[in-house]
Amino acid sequence: MSISVESSVNPEITDIPVRVADIRRGFERGITRPFAWRREQLSALDRLLEDNHIEIEEAVYADLHKPRLESFITEIKGVRSEIKTVLKNLKKWTGRRSIPFAPAVMSQGFIQREPLGTVLVIAPWNYPVNLLLSPVVGAIAAGNAVVMKPSELAPRTSALIARLVAKYLDGRAVTVVEGGISETTELLSLAWDHIFYTGNGTVGRIVLKAAAEHFTPVTLELGGKTPAWVDPSADIATAANWLAWGKFLNTGQTCVAPDYVLTTPAVQPKLIEALQKEITAFYGTDPRSSPDYGRIINDRHHDRLTVLLEGADIAIGGQVARDDRFIAPTVLRDVRVTDPAMHEEIFGPILPIITVDEVDEAIAVVNRGDKPLSMYLFSTDQMPIDSFLTRTSSGSVAINASLIQNGIAALPFGGVGASGMGSYHGEQSVRTFSHERSVVKKVTWLPNLVKFTHPPFTSKKEKQLRGA
Repeated sequence: MSISVESSVNPEITDIPVRVADIRRGFERGITRPFAWRREQLSALDRLLEDNHIEIEEAVYADLHKPRLESFITEIKGVRSEIKTVLKNLKKWTGRRSIPFAPAVMSQGFIQREPLGTVLVIAPWNYPVNLLLSPVVGAIAAGNAVVMKPSELAPRTSALIARLVAKYLDGRAVTVVEGGISETTELLSLAWDHIFYTGNGTVGRIVLKAAAEHFTPVTLELGGKTPAWVDPSADIATAANWLAWGKFLNTGQTCVAPDYVLTTPAVQPKLIEALQKEITAFYGTDPRSSPDYGRIINDRHHDRLTVLLEGADIAIGGQVARDDRFIAPTVLRDVRVTDPAMHEEIFGPILPIITVDEVDEAIAVVNRGDKPLSMYLFSTDQMPIDSFLTRTSSGSVAINASLIQNGIAALPFGGVGASGMGSYHGEQSVRTFSHERSVVKKVTWLPNLVKFTHPPFTSKKEKQLRGA
């Protein structure tokens, strides 16, 4: 029996252009522009998170085995804090900003932030709520219509968010499109006014190429091998605490997690001992049975990470169990820059330590790779800190801490080079999803001095224009 072309096409995919067109019409009708609409939608998003936090935590646990309190902190509380900050400053961040009177042209001017239009937000699976909704906060605050694409690798969370968004937000201008590669490909084939993508560099290149077909501006939040330098002057116990927390949070599946550590041969054994104490304090002697330790997202990623352990000098951990996608918090000693663990972003609970003799050598290791999304410096000596800040490039830096730079609304968050382009959080989110329109108005009660630039160019005009 033959199958017609029509019957072999997923009706949900063919429906995507229609749904997107409906959302675009909502923007064109001016639904999203009023200040009151933006405030109401942001408040509704906040209520969505407040009313349903238990169900959200359960969905994220089902997808990632992420501890519920960890989900509350990293998925829900962070977004609600972003909403609160934006609501507090919305009028100031979206209002007109006057410029000084321009006497040369006898004109007054101002800058008006306008919404870009209809935007697409594509989220990853590792923080399936936060990394979807945080950009949406900025898009709505700027007055845009929004289409959200959650990750299909976190299906329970995706389905829940789709249902809740339809219930709480204005479906005329905000919607969720679920699905996998086919649905994302269809979305990327359409014209957008902005695309915001968080994920890996491979897909980031696909997004960028698709956007180029329509001259669509993009924000790419990617990743990379985030380095940490532990200086001989550092407090080793403090460094180990921050490194263990930053690395093994979400089972290492965090784009700004420390990817590898650089330190001296003398510091390495002390650091390993301190890391072992922190890991035991966090997860006990058997992390697999700890209710506070998650799992790897799927078998493919588990297999990818397991390969990195083959032949490595394992100082801590190393236990794996494919049946429930478990990999213990693991630290590798004496790693070389040519080892498999250094070929690409690890994105898992494996922390390599590379020993170098001095700061200059550590900086050379960092600079031989792509520019990282973040960098962590542990030192009580200002000299190595200044050396890293002036001789390397990264999206962000935290000194004597890890991850905290991502939670400060006043700091733009984004990458540089292969780790991304564009940034968001706080006012930067509003700026990302806005066009800063320049407006000038010539005052009518003063003479038009610009006339002196009009032909015919007489000798009198030349003297006045040249200042003779």
